[in-house]
Amino acid sequence: YCQAWHLTWDGVPLFPEKIEAWAGGPVVPDLYQWHRGEYSVDGWARGDAAKLGESERASVEAVVSAYGRLSGRQLSQLTHSEAPWRDARGGLGSGDRGSAVISLNTMREYYSGLDSDEAATPVDELATTGVGAA
Repeated sequence: YCQAWHLTWDGVPLFPEKIEAWAGGPVVPDLYQWHRGEYSVDGWARGDAAKLGESERASVEAVVSAYGRLSGRQLSQLTHSEAPWRDARGGLGSGDRGSAVISLNTMREYYSGLDSDEAATPVDELATTGVGAA
C-alpha cells in the first residue's frame, strides 16, 4: 500500500522493485524471500529510514497509521477486492499461483480515484491525512 499511495500522492514510485499479484495478495518478491516464513516483522535490518525524503516518510507513516491495525487476513481481503490486484490476476482462480506484475499505471489510476472520493477510501485515516494534497 505504501507504493500505491505514494504514487498517488507524489506521482513517483516509492521504490523500484516490482509488485506481483500472488494468490494471497500483492507481494514484493525480494521482501518475501528475505522474510519467508515470518509472520511478524518487527524490524528491517537492511533499510535506513533516514534515507527517506520528507514526502516519502509522510506517505509511509500515513499508510502504516491507516493499515497497520489490520490483520494479514483483512489486508488480503482488502487487496482482493481492489482492481490492481484483480486486473493483474486476470482469469486465475483464487488459489492459483501467478506472478503477474501489478503495473504502476494501474495502481496510480485506481488509488487516484479513491483519493478523489473520500467516501470510497477503504481506510478512514487515508481520507483525512492530507498527505500529498496541494
